[in-house]
Amino acid sequence: MTQVCLVGSEDVNLRYELLSRETARNALATYDLQEPFANTVAVDTVSLGAAVALLNDLNWYLIRFADAALVRDPSISETEWLSRDLAAAIRDDDIAPEDTGRFLNVYGVVESEPSDADETADTQAAAERPPELVEPMLLTRTGDTIPEYDLQDVDDTLVVRVTESEFGA
Repeated sequence: MTQVCLVGSEDVNLRYELLSRETARNALATYDLQEPFANTVAVDTVSLGAAVALLNDLNWYLIRFADAALVRDPSISETEWLSRDLAAAIRDDDIAPEDTGRFLNVYGVVESEPSDADETADTQAAAERPPELVEPMLLTRTGDTIPEYDLQDVDDTLVVRVTESEFGA
């Protein structure tokens, strides 16, 4: 399964914005919506082509309400994501999957910490909050390793492969 993850802009509730509009709601109706990170919407699709097609269907909403659209295809990488542009380029055979690992956009992942109100009210609900994606950082892979994420202290990182033009923009 190929996964699509839409990362909402900081000032919007992405899930609400998508589901409150009929066209976006219809495009997402056949999918099981997930929230792997705070203010994200993720779905599983059958292929890279289906993922790119869904993103194209949602384009109007993505421009207005999302900071990023990510695609993870296990035939390319089990752990690394692709930017929307890179996923489309691979689907269109403009770039070979094995030529995609050099240019990266790495997000920090911060686990949600319960607030004082959460600890007294409902610790289980606070513990179930998804982690948050923070401050993406452009990096270039040289060899088998990537430079360390150093913009802030994070619990983990999320690696997104991008096109050369996205990297230089």
